[in-house]
This record gives sequence, structure tokens and C-alpha cells, in this order.
Amino acid sequence: SPSTPYLVCFSLFFSKPYIIMFPQFYQNHLEKQLKSAEYHTLKALVYLLQSHKQVSIELLASFWPYPIQFESRRRSLQRFLKLDSLNIESLWFPLVKEILQAKFNKSQPLKLAIDRTQWRAHNVFMVSLIWEKRSIPLYWQLLDKRGCSNIDEQKALLTPVLELLSDYEVIVLGAREFGSVKLASWLCQRQVKFIFRVKQGRYIQEENSDYIRLSDMGLVPGTSFYLADTKFTKQKGFGTFDIAGYWRRKYRGKQEDEGWYLLTNVGSLKQSIDTFKCRSGIEAMFKDCKTGGYNLEKSHANNQRLSSLILLIALAYSCAIIQGQKIKKMGVQKYVGRVTEYGRSIRRHSSFWIGLYGQSWVIGMEFCQDIITELIRIRRNKLPFIQRGLRAMSFILSMF
Repeated sequence: SPSTPYLVCFSLFFSKPYIIMFPQFYQNHLEKQLKSAEYHTLKALVYLLQSHKQVSIELLASFWPYPIQFESRRRSLQRFLKLDSLNIESLWFPLVKEILQAKFNKSQPLKLAIDRTQWRAHNVFMVSLIWEKRSIPLYWQLLDKRGCSNIDEQKALLTPVLELLSDYEVIVLGAREFGSVKLASWLCQRQVKFIFRVKQGRYIQEENSDYIRLSDMGLVPGTSFYLADTKFTKQKGFGTFDIAGYWRRKYRGKQEDEGWYLLTNVGSLKQSIDTFKCRSGIEAMFKDCKTGGYNLEKSHANNQRLSSLILLIALAYSCAIIQGQKIKKMGVQKYVGRVTEYGRSIRRHSSFWIGLYGQSWVIGMEFCQDIITELIRIRRNKLPFIQRGLRAMSFILSMF
């Protein structure tokens, strides 16, 4: 029959299982840093994260097809997550350097976003690298308290990352929690650029003028301003900084509740606003790590194991972004998800989403081979489209 060549091709193509692999430079580094059993366990856990999108140790043990009793699998994972070799500086930082060399241009400044996320007793303090309207975790700490961080904790978080990125120009972005003169002064001493949002109740003083509250600057929707070399707050002994104000105009019937007041040293209004808009990438990343991707909030691990789980997420998350970029470059993303949607002016899915679910789509074929083979026999009029789909799958599988 005319469908036979396609069925033979399909059968041969999926005649053996495909295991999700790390990019080659991930494999080279991880194999050197970890023992053989540790490396293969790590690969298995990243595969389980990508395929089942769960970070709970209990669920990971349930999904792990290792032929030992469930309780033994659970204890094995718990021991693995306590290994000293799962270290951010030795295991993750070298991979970050490889990603920067491969994906980032040294002529462009790197945008670093700092923020916290909290649920139950966990307070995760993180600095991340903005990448394609998302961000990847660079360094994180688990605070043994609830609420905001202080200046010492902020310095402790940023110092290792600034040393790692010493060859790059960086701009640190932060929400109102980080809009302090102390942090801004410390970054100025290290010759690091920053943009921090500050509360509208803070005071400024221009040269030869009185103090004025930011909320009294007359900022309204559709307006902006930039004040250079302005004394910030009424406190004495601090240096001067630039102050930017911006309130987005009403757009498509939507009006922002308030404007932005930014403490910065980047030197221009446009760069300040355009760069600070990228800060939302860390919020999108937190959502991806939680309900939008790996369900981090379901984890009940202690702080040490939770930090290791975040390291696994960083590995899996960055892999998904890299694979999503490759899928888009190959032009087959329309087989994974909706590329456009009526009424939307921006793309529907990120590179992370395309990479994550592109894997699920292809790997699922291994377990549905008999069903899909029968559907091809029944729907012979669809054979040309199926051939294109198989070609798209071959492109995606070529990355593994």
C-alpha cells in the first residue's frame, strides 16, 4: 500500500528508546565533577524533572524506574541531594561561563535581577541572569527567616556572582525591597551599574533646592523624567545618584496603577526604562519553577536538599531554554505549540516552554508507537502531513 514506506520509516525511527541528554559541554563538565553513579543519577533526575514536571522527592522516587523498592529509591534520592559535590560554585558556575561564551555578546551588558520568593517556611533569595524574557538562576541562598533581606545578605548573594562575571559589564536590577542607598553605594564602589525601584514616599534634593517627595514630582500616565546627580533621601553622608521616573500611558484600555521611580547610575532615561522592563524575567522564571513548570512549591525538602533541587532545576531549566532555541531555529516550533494567537501581539510561548514540551511530545511517541502506527494506516490521506511531522521529530531528536 502507499502508506507502507512511511510506516517502515516510522517503525525504524522509533525502534529504540531516546533518552534526553545534556548539551555536550554539560556532559563534559558534569562527568569530570561527579562520580559515575552520581552523574547517571543526576541525568535521571533531570529527565524526570523535564518529563513529569515535579520536584517533590516523594514523586521523583515514584517516577524513577530504578528496579529497587520505593523506600530504597526515596532514601537514595535523599542521600544524593545531600552530597557535597552538588555545589553551586564548582558544579554550576563553570556551566554558566560556557553559556555566556556561547549565547551572549560581550559588547552588551548582562542584566542581573535579584529577588526573593517565599512559601511556607522557605525564603529563597536569588540572583538570576535575564535571558530571552526569562532568567536562569545564577546563585541563591535560603534565608533562615521570613520577610525582606538586609544589606549583609544582599552583599553575600551578589559578591560570588560579581566575581564570576568580572569580565563582563553587568547591570543589577531590583524591586523596591532593594532600593536602598547602602546597596547602591556598595555597588558604586565596585563600579557596577544598577537600577532599583524605590518607594514614592522617599525624598530627593536637587542642587540648590529643597527636599521634595518623589510622589510630588508630578509624574502622571504618559510622562517621564530623569534627574542626574541628585541627593537621595534626607540622610547625610551618602553620595548622589540619578533618579528616573516613568509612568506608562494608557494602552488598549489598560492603565497602570502607579509609575516607576528608579534609583540608578546608568546615565540615561531610555536605557534605564528599557533595561528595568527586563526585570520581569525573574518573576516569569519563578512562575516556571513553581506552578508553571516544575511545581517547586510542592517540595517539603529541608534547606540543604531544597538548595540541591534548585540546582537541578537550574540545570534542567537552562537545558530547556537551549533546546527551545534550537527548535525555533530549525523552524519546527509549530509542531510543539501555538506560535501565534488571534489578539496577541507577542509570542505565546517562551523558548523554555517550547524546549520543555518539545521533549515531551517526541519522547511520548516511544510509548504510543502502536497507536500512532494504526492511526497512520487509518488516515492515509494525512500521510504528507505526517511525513513532515516525522521530519520535525527527527530534528528535535537530533539534539539528544
